[in-house]
Amino acid sequence: MSVSAEALAKSRQTISSYEDYAEQYDAIVRHVPNPREQAALRRLVAIAGTGGRILEVGSGAGYDADFLETLGAKVRRTDATKRFLELQAARGKHGELLDLITDDLGGPYDAVLALCVLIHVPRDQTDQVLAKIAGSLRPGGAFLVSMRNGDGETGGEYHTVYWRRDDFAARIESAGLVLIRDDFNIGRNNEEWNTFLAVRPS
Repeated sequence: MSVSAEALAKSRQTISSYEDYAEQYDAIVRHVPNPREQAALRRLVAIAGTGGRILEVGSGAGYDADFLETLGAKVRRTDATKRFLELQAARGKHGELLDLITDDLGGPYDAVLALCVLIHVPRDQTDQVLAKIAGSLRPGGAFLVSMRNGDGETGGEYHTVYWRRDDFAARIESAGLVLIRDDFNIGRNNEEWNTFLAVRPS
């Protein structure tokens, strides 16, 4: 996979910013997913199967993984930010350092989870990242991803890319996945989000 120097620079700046902000982020985020998020995670596990192996990219503080494990899933927790993994380790949870853009994802997995993560993937790397995720799934495996709704992108400490619902749905399908559900919601600070559930054809 070819990765431009500009894309790498944007990614590394974002990771560096999260290293500095991880503890504050941990204090802000819910430690238990809200009912809407729980429903989405239950749908993912329903496809992955009881005891299914799920790759979570961008685990952050790890609370979604905690919930998945209560449903019987086996979660490979990963993040590109070392401080998040240290915070999880302090709770007795093992995570691995993994960069979605540059690293091999392994697999095959029964599901891949990427909530609030691909918003930081540079636009010119999105197709390659989605293809990598699709390739890491077993036939019939599921992919749950949330994206900021809108146009353009922001620079600064946290490079953030916005996608309209139809445009990102087309990217998912171009990666060889079948979109089976999408939901729209308003998050913190009136941020608009689309959440997509897709499967790799059997």
